[in-house]
Amino acid sequence: MVEKNSEEEGSARWVLACELRRLRESSGRSLAQLADETNYDRTYLHRLETGERLSKLPVMEALDRTYGTGELLVHLWGLARLDAFKDKYRLFMQLEAKAVILHAYVATIPGLLQNEDFARVALSSAPTPIGSDELEENVAARMGRQEVLRRDPPLTVRIILDESALRRPVPDPKVWYDQLTRIADAADEPHVTIQVLPFSAGLHGLMEGSLSLLWMADGSAVAYLEGNKSGDLIEEPEEVAQYRLAYDRLRDAALTPHDSAVFMRQLAEDSRP
Repeated sequence: MVEKNSEEEGSARWVLACELRRLRESSGRSLAQLADETNYDRTYLHRLETGERLSKLPVMEALDRTYGTGELLVHLWGLARLDAFKDKYRLFMQLEAKAVILHAYVATIPGLLQNEDFARVALSSAPTPIGSDELEENVAARMGRQEVLRRDPPLTVRIILDESALRRPVPDPKVWYDQLTRIADAADEPHVTIQVLPFSAGLHGLMEGSLSLLWMADGSAVAYLEGNKSGDLIEEPEEVAQYRLAYDRLRDAALTPHDSAVFMRQLAEDSRP
């Protein structure tokens, strides 16, 4: 049986683990047979079935194909990955998954645009050390969040990226080059617009954190303010409108999308190892 405690029982992650084990046992497969079929390590598959690890999306897609379960495991994984986020982020993540438009200002490389290697470095640099298993779980959750950019139709995204985010490299030049290239490539996508806010724009009202604005299909909107140690979800329409005005001012001060693309490509080229 899947090991659990009273807090875990009934969680999406626990349900996913139970379903993974049930499907394998119902199919008459051993872990060794499943490992041979899917080319995933037996120990890794076992840890998914006990809820010790959270997989990445391709693993769930492969298991759905193996068991002929459509997208059942993919959907359960989508719910379970929210468990990897702290409570203050979960509601925002849920809203982001349903939103049709996202506008954001960030002073660091946003999770939606990070590649896996950069995410691993960023997450491992947190003030509180984490173990390798928790690190890989957090990386998987961050990569899973990017599914909003690949769904049909994808989330329409406009990101104002502070120049400081593009000037603070990681120690590995290859990781940094790949990350800058990833951002520049993302800006070429029809549903993604990236503008760089240059240092020359000077001081502004959002320097101490990041701002995300989400619009739902029904036209409703929320704002999410995030600082180093706190997050605040704002739903009052009048307050959301004020933050939208603050965002619009930053957009007007930022480089145009074309000039931003040129700027980011040049930075990537200059950082080539």
